[in-house]
Amino acid sequence: MSSPRYAAIMGWGMAVPRRVVTNDELAQRIDTSNEWILTRTGITQRHVAGPDEFTSVLATAAGREALERAGVAPEAVDTLIVATCTPDRPFPATASAVQRNLGIPRAGAFDLAAACSGFVYGLSVGTGLIKSGMSQTLLLVAADVFTSLIDWEDRNTCVLFGDGAGAVVLRATEQPYGLLASNIGSWGEGETMMAVDVGGTREPATPALLEQRRQYVYMHGREIFKHAVRGMCESAERAVADAGVSLDAIKLVVPHQANLRIIEAVAKRLALPMNRFFVNLDRYGNTSAASVPIALYEAVQQGRLVAGDLVLLTAFGGGLTWGSCVVRWGMSPQ
Repeated sequence: MSSPRYAAIMGWGMAVPRRVVTNDELAQRIDTSNEWILTRTGITQRHVAGPDEFTSVLATAAGREALERAGVAPEAVDTLIVATCTPDRPFPATASAVQRNLGIPRAGAFDLAAACSGFVYGLSVGTGLIKSGMSQTLLLVAADVFTSLIDWEDRNTCVLFGDGAGAVVLRATEQPYGLLASNIGSWGEGETMMAVDVGGTREPATPALLEQRRQYVYMHGREIFKHAVRGMCESAERAVADAGVSLDAIKLVVPHQANLRIIEAVAKRLALPMNRFFVNLDRYGNTSAASVPIALYEAVQQGRLVAGDLVLLTAFGGGLTWGSCVVRWGMSPQ
């Protein structure tokens, strides 16, 4: 029996924390304003996790909805991937907790760390597993509680991020749905442009380092902006070419929701109108790996995609990582 050629997206789900933090609320805590944040980022609010809403909790909720929407029982899942850079604990993988929570028996389960590019990387890896025949039904979840890495006294970073999770179910099919082509990459020389230095084996956390607030994320925004636009555009063009289609054939672009200015710059460089881009960062901020699947979820729910449409997913994250995927939307018969 030949291996399947495609991995259709059968179901989708999302989850965000209960608490919403507006720009005005942040302005009461730090030296900023709603106007300052909105004009520089396009963000008006974000969801922030509470003590009981850690990464596996959000991932589980998103994964459960995706399975229910697909009509797939947990025991049918043979592979579970969780894309995250904010795991529940150093080990075991957060995927193990999600597997337990969802009642998925004895499937292969692992985490994938590619920062904000995590979902695009995960879709590429997951589709590869299905096309090779190693997996038949795969649950991909992207989840981050990125506010756990935020210094709430640093207005340059704390205004940007929120928490959330998004998920899709992939199933093997001979029908031409799902990922048609992807292009992923990374530039290790830029790993310190955005990072958290303390807490790993390189610099274990000590009282002195925690006092210096070294456990929080830092970023060099201007440099990241340039690399983000270039990485997203070049990978998008290559993915589109490898899929054998044109940018004109793309019904909708779902980009990483980091900054409205980045999205606008990508649109300009690709010579596509902004109405072809789905944007929801005003309500969620940058949810890291969850950004693309949350936006994809809302685009589908709003009727922006129907079966047969081509959608371009593109993202950029710390590492520095980037990637783009061309997906034919639709579900194969069960």
